[in-house]
Amino acid sequence: MFFRRRLYNLALALAAFQAIPAFAQIDLAGVWRPQFHEDQAERIPGPELGDYAGLPITDEARHWADSWDASRVTLQEHQCQVHVAPYIFRGPLALRIWEERDPESQKLIAIHQYIQNYEQYRTIWMDGRPHPPDYAIHTWMGFSTGKFEGPMLTIYTTHIKQGWVRRNGLPESDRATLTEHFIRHRDVMTDVSIVTDPVYLTEPLIKTQDFILDTAFAGNWLYPCDYVEEITGRAADAVPNHLPGENPFIYEWADRHGVPHIAARGGAETMYPEFRLKLKAGSEK
Repeated sequence: MFFRRRLYNLALALAAFQAIPAFAQIDLAGVWRPQFHEDQAERIPGPELGDYAGLPITDEARHWADSWDASRVTLQEHQCQVHVAPYIFRGPLALRIWEERDPESQKLIAIHQYIQNYEQYRTIWMDGRPHPPDYAIHTWMGFSTGKFEGPMLTIYTTHIKQGWVRRNGLPESDRATLTEHFIRHRDVMTDVSIVTDPVYLTEPLIKTQDFILDTAFAGNWLYPCDYVEEITGRAADAVPNHLPGENPFIYEWADRHGVPHIAARGGAETMYPEFRLKLKAGSEK
């Protein structure tokens, strides 16, 4: 009888333990502010024209960027264009994260993000729902689902609008998908992002960004953007651009910093240390 009672009590304890959510799941709720020690030149002052180094871009992406004129953002249809989910964390912002749970079962339904930059709301569905069909609407933040993998939140995002790989004209297509891994170490949160784009990338593009928990945030949560006429007298159908072979700034960055032209033009091979052997073996500028 004693042995049976011990087994009964053990079974009850195991059942109670299994009813508790996995202890390894992390809580990301709070206000977070980004750090800029990674890719600083790209994130604050902005990337220079012609700097495609270290990016696995296709020829089509390179041609698009070569035609880029920074004055294009003065057009009203571009003035308030939101940075898409794979890029929006690369600049100044404040990030608020909170959970949505069923009021009766307390089951996690979704994790929400409010991104101060462009006042974007993002929902990461945690209830196992499928992604919509390919023809469903695309948005700046896309459609995201998430799951916990040990002490890490993994998010998969589809249905993202066309955006930028880098803000110097390198594009990201609306067929791109985003996988993210959010990892928290006490008051530091790291976001590992992996962008796959069958149109403008030959390999997945992996980046990281770090955030610090801010328990006394006193900044502005709003980001108003109004369309204005920045350049008067311009024809209504004018779109600033450079025709093929006519962009005078393609090698300006490379020449200023002594970067070989072949490296500045980017491509998957420029991502890896072995590319230095190619530079040493050849005399290409």
